[in-house]
Amino acid sequence: MTDEADRASIPVTIFKKAYAKIFYKRWPAWLGGLLIGITSIVTFAWARPWGVVGGLREWVDWLFYYGGIYSSHPDYTPYLSSSSILTFGLLWGAFASALLSKEFSIKIAPPFELVRGALGGILMGIGTTMAAGCNVGGFFSAVSALSLSGIAMMAGLIIGVILEVRYVYWELEHFRFKRGEGRPKKQEEGSVDWKKIQPYFGILAVASVIVGAFIYRSYGIDSGSGYNYVRTGGLLILGLAFGLIVHRSRFAFLQGFREPFASGNADQSKAMALAVIVSVFGFAALKAAGLRHEGAYVTPTFWAGSFIGGIIFGFGMPFAGGCGSGTCWRSAEGGVKQMIAFIFLGISNSLCKVFIDSSETLTSVMGKRGYLPYYISYHWTVILIVMIMLLYYFVVSWNEKTRAFV
Repeated sequence: MTDEADRASIPVTIFKKAYAKIFYKRWPAWLGGLLIGITSIVTFAWARPWGVVGGLREWVDWLFYYGGIYSSHPDYTPYLSSSSILTFGLLWGAFASALLSKEFSIKIAPPFELVRGALGGILMGIGTTMAAGCNVGGFFSAVSALSLSGIAMMAGLIIGVILEVRYVYWELEHFRFKRGEGRPKKQEEGSVDWKKIQPYFGILAVASVIVGAFIYRSYGIDSGSGYNYVRTGGLLILGLAFGLIVHRSRFAFLQGFREPFASGNADQSKAMALAVIVSVFGFAALKAAGLRHEGAYVTPTFWAGSFIGGIIFGFGMPFAGGCGSGTCWRSAEGGVKQMIAFIFLGISNSLCKVFIDSSETLTSVMGKRGYLPYYISYHWTVILIVMIMLLYYFVVSWNEKTRAFV
């Protein structure tokens, strides 16, 4: 009987160990970068490139419309828009991951940090409007889509975070405020240990997305409008995957751009470079083969919109405590500062977009579309982007050892 009991417990032991490795231990940064690159290719092949701020802006547009702030009816529906579905999937996936790993907790930062979060959200909203995307859509997906605007935003982001690091040193010398992200409230003795039951809610969160995807799938393709509900259901699953990956690996573009100049750490920087390199090969193949339109995610913001928007966004990221995707998953984990930043990002982006779109002069100043293969062919474009990311990889690796930029 003892041997039979031992044999019966083996699968349970294996499951517990596997679960602990996946949800109780941090994934290596490089693994997060690799998976982000692969998932972005799948997402583009399935429907469209990955983005974050577009969906957030659509939610704000609808709220402003129903609140009487906007008079014109939005021309998209949140539960059908691909941007909205991807952003919701990312948020929900990160929330599910936080529950599954017992890491969800409400963390209220000091008042000074909450104000910084709001300011960071406003700055990022302005930057995303100018660059037609945040660090995901304006940089990562744009570079992957072989757009010159993505390279311009990368340059702007680097300058922005360097300026912010210098500002923070000055701020620390002149302002004495309580800082930090906040800590979870201590559990009272005798109260229910919510940590123990979080994984069960996490399973329900994942299951709800799967059920939602099947509901979309059940509608098929609308014969009248031609709308593909199956594609929308797939995007919901892919958004969930992005949320799980970025949360478990703590993948953050903020760290990828800022840490080389703040602490010298290059783990996230190298992961970011890997993600772009993997993604660009897939995007280039899909476009060159004619499977996806060449103009997809080639935004008309080269160069002023992407470069200046990148500087503003890069300067605002550390204030917010995260980038576009980072603020999203940190909010889902319970960070109140990031929740505030996320809300102000959406509001700022919505209002700024209305302002810029209302002026043909401002719109033209943002720039034009710049598709690299039109100038130097597909293979040379891929080589150029890979070389840029490898150069960044080696520079941050060298800096990690020498601390030359810190």
